[in-house]
Amino acid sequence: MESGNLTWAIVATALVLVMTPGVAFFYGGLVKAKSVISMMMMSFGSMGLVGVLWILVGFNMSAVSEPFGFAGDPFTDFALSAADDGTLLYATYGATFAIITVALVSGAIADRARFGPWMIFAGLFAVLVYFPVSAWVWGGGWIMNLGESLGLPAVIDYAGGTAVHINAGAAALVLALVLGKRVAFGKGFHQAHNVPLTLIGVALLWFGWFGFNAGAQAFGDMSQVGLIVINTFGATAAAIVGWMLVEKLKDGKATSVGAGSGAIAGLVAITPACANLTPGWSLVLGVLAGAICAAAVELKFTLGFDDSLDVVGIHLVGGIVGTLFLGFFATGTGLFTGGDGLGQLVVQAIAAGGVLVYSFAVAYGLGMILEKTIGFRASTDDEIAGIDTVVHGEYGYALDSK
Repeated sequence: MESGNLTWAIVATALVLVMTPGVAFFYGGLVKAKSVISMMMMSFGSMGLVGVLWILVGFNMSAVSEPFGFAGDPFTDFALSAADDGTLLYATYGATFAIITVALVSGAIADRARFGPWMIFAGLFAVLVYFPVSAWVWGGGWIMNLGESLGLPAVIDYAGGTAVHINAGAAALVLALVLGKRVAFGKGFHQAHNVPLTLIGVALLWFGWFGFNAGAQAFGDMSQVGLIVINTFGATAAAIVGWMLVEKLKDGKATSVGAGSGAIAGLVAITPACANLTPGWSLVLGVLAGAICAAAVELKFTLGFDDSLDVVGIHLVGGIVGTLFLGFFATGTGLFTGGDGLGQLVVQAIAAGGVLVYSFAVAYGLGMILEKTIGFRASTDDEIAGIDTVVHGEYGYALDSK
C-alpha cells in the first residue's frame, strides 16, 4: 500500500469513527435534558459492542464466496488472528460503518428505551442484519451481482445508501412501532433541549462524512476522490437550502435544527451516489433530499408512529431518494444521463426494497421478542422521572442534581 493511500486510510478510518460521537451529540441535543445521557450511551454502547463483534466475526461475515450466499463463515479467521496488515486496516475501516449503522437506529426510541435490551438488540441486529447485508452490497453478494444476473447495469451503492441508511431507517421504524409513543406525543410537545449540542453533532458528522464517502478510495487507485469530496460537500450544502425552504413555506420560519437536519439528509442521500454523479446533479439531489425529508418527517404525526428523532424521515427516506436518484442521473447509466432504458432504476429499486424488507422483518422479530420477554421500553414513571437517573444514575447537567 503506497504511503499516501496508507495515510488517507488511517485518517478516513478515524473520521468515520468520530461520526458516532457526532451522532451521540446530534441525538443528545434533540432529546429532553433528562434523557441526554441515555441517548448518548446508546451510541457509545454501539461503539463498544459492535466494534468487538466486528473483529470477532463481523469482518468474516461481510464477504461471501458465492453470489447468493447469505454471509461469510464467521469462524473463517476468528478474531482476525491470521489477517495481514492491509486486511486489518481495511477491517478497521469497515468496523466504523457497522458501528454507526447500529447507532443510527437508536434515535427512533429516544426518551423511553432501557439500555440493557438496547444492547442486546444492537448486538443481534449487527450479526443478523448489518454483517450479512454488507456482504450483499460490497462483499460479492446478491446485490453486488444483481445487475449481471438480470442483464442490467450493476447496482450502485458506493458508501451505504442501502447497507447503512435504508437498513438503519427500516429498523428504526420497527422499534418506534414496538416501543410505542412517548408520553404526550404530538407536534410541539418535545423540543430540543440543547440546540448548540445538536449542531456540534452535525458539524462532526459532516466532517467525518468525507472519510465515510471518500475513505474507500484509499484501498483503490484514488482516481475519484476529488469527485466524491465535492459531491459530498455540494449535496449537503444544497440539502440545507432545500430543508430551510420547506420549513419557511410550511411553518413561516427556518430553524437551526432544520438546517442541521437538512445537512444530514443531504449526506445520507449522496452516500450511495457520491462517485456516480456530476457535481451539478449532486446539487439537484441535495435540494430534493432536503425538501423531501423535511416533508417526510411530518409523516410520524399523520401516521401515528413516534420516531423520536426522525430516523425514518431522514435516513430511510433520504437513503431511498439517493439510491433511486441514480436510476435517473447516474453518470453513463441513468435514464437521462446515457443509460439504456430503466435498467439502472430497476436494480436500484430491487436492492433498496430487498434491504428494507429484510431489515424490517428481522428487527421486528428481535424487538418484539425483547419487549415481550425482558421488556424493551422503560415504564411510564421512569420516562417521566428521566431515563438518565433511573437507568444510568447520572445527570446530564450538574444543575439537574440540585
